[in-house]
Amino acid sequence: MSGRSVSMQRLPRAGRWAIYISLAVVFAIACAFLSNWQFTRNEDRSAQLALVEQNYDAEPVALADVMTAGTDLDPQDEWRPVVLEGEYLADDQLLVRNRPHGGTSAFEVLVPFRLDDGRVLLVDRGWVPPGDDQPEPDAVPAPPSGEATVVVRLRPAEPVPSSGRSAPEGQVPTINPGLVAESISPAAAAALERSAYGIMVSEDPAPAAAPSALKAPSEDPGPHLSYAIQWILFAIMGFVFIAYVIRTERRHRREDAEDARAAAESTDAAASTDAAALPRPPARRRRDRDAEDEDALIDAAAR
Repeated sequence: MSGRSVSMQRLPRAGRWAIYISLAVVFAIACAFLSNWQFTRNEDRSAQLALVEQNYDAEPVALADVMTAGTDLDPQDEWRPVVLEGEYLADDQLLVRNRPHGGTSAFEVLVPFRLDDGRVLLVDRGWVPPGDDQPEPDAVPAPPSGEATVVVRLRPAEPVPSSGRSAPEGQVPTINPGLVAESISPAAAAALERSAYGIMVSEDPAPAAAPSALKAPSEDPGPHLSYAIQWILFAIMGFVFIAYVIRTERRHRREDAEDARAAAESTDAAASTDAAALPRPPARRRRDRDAEDEDALIDAAAR
């Protein structure tokens, strides 16, 4: 088989059009897959927004009403406010690094909270900025000491970083209770809830200073629906483009045929004109009958 590439124009017309249509179909299938993916993401985002609307400002309840000991957080209870009664384990405080707050890589403050029933729940008290002269914060506000009542919103545990990134002592790369358990006291780690943590809403007694509160979740539905519609339009445009290519090719072939026919007619006309312009042979003059008779009499007399 020759290594030379075969030009599309050398293929039969039906073959070229079949290739064009096949490309449009493959492109449409890819667009349909991407559109469906965006529709799915839009549905997931809509479900998240509905869950936030349902739970975010709900009346706080006791943690035991939402999560009993030894059970995991129900996804439908995410953002649910719960009341914690007990005390902070301030000696096990940690910082979560590289959190995007205030236009910088800030730190979130994690403090385990021991409930009166013995369970321990991680509480994210808010964020603090990096220091003026060093990456670590200049100061971290301390939690209330002694007995306290804290209202938090429940969040599922974050996954362990797939990159395997670590953090300096006293810090963690993400809010994963299993990972946090490796950096706190054994007693607190043994009682630590592993499936969830809480974002602080209020503390009683209120401390003199506290980290900056985390922002409420965004209500933006995102661009997923518009992206899904765009992929559908791209699929339609693919067929429109192929139809345009085929129509353009047919027009060019028709114009080429008309040009060839006009050139043939022009050649025939030129040949006819050239033939008419050639000199004709002189017509033979018809001799007069009487003159021929006279010539015959003269020839006889001469004999």
